[in-house]
Amino acid sequence: MEDSSSKTKHLDKPLSLIDFQIEEVTATKVSGRLLITDKCVQPFKVLHGGVSAMIAEALASMGAHVASGYKRVAGIHLSINHLKAARLGDLVFAQAIPVQLGRTIQVWDVKIWKLIDPTSASNSNSNSNSSNTLVSSSRVTLLCNLPVPDYAKDADQALKLYSKL
Repeated sequence: MEDSSSKTKHLDKPLSLIDFQIEEVTATKVSGRLLITDKCVQPFKVLHGGVSAMIAEALASMGAHVASGYKRVAGIHLSINHLKAARLGDLVFAQAIPVQLGRTIQVWDVKIWKLIDPTSASNSNSNSNSSNTLVSSSRVTLLCNLPVPDYAKDADQALKLYSKL
């Protein structure tokens, strides 16, 4: 299997452009990490809120796509709370987990933590590790099982390659 950067490049080009590393893609969890560089900060050298929102939408969409059996999904609502700053040079870990997996509507919870100990991201319960700081908390609502247009019939191929059912 390819490394995380190749995986991210195939699955989500905007995330790839900021060097986000997708680690896990399943119907019940999508996760990855990002080293905060000048590609993703605002003028005060902290993680740009729009980047946090992009990460939340992308991870929730990937998970919803897998959970729906690779049917087309579309985000219809994103709510995000920015709680603490992640500064230039920090490493963050993002994780999306489903709250509700319905046939037509899915709701995903996405959290981003600043990692004090980078090895703690391998623990699937990173939020329980008191050494990590919660940077943002998001809720993403997605419409599911939409018809796939002819021009996007192969949109699920990369996700099928990297996801685990």
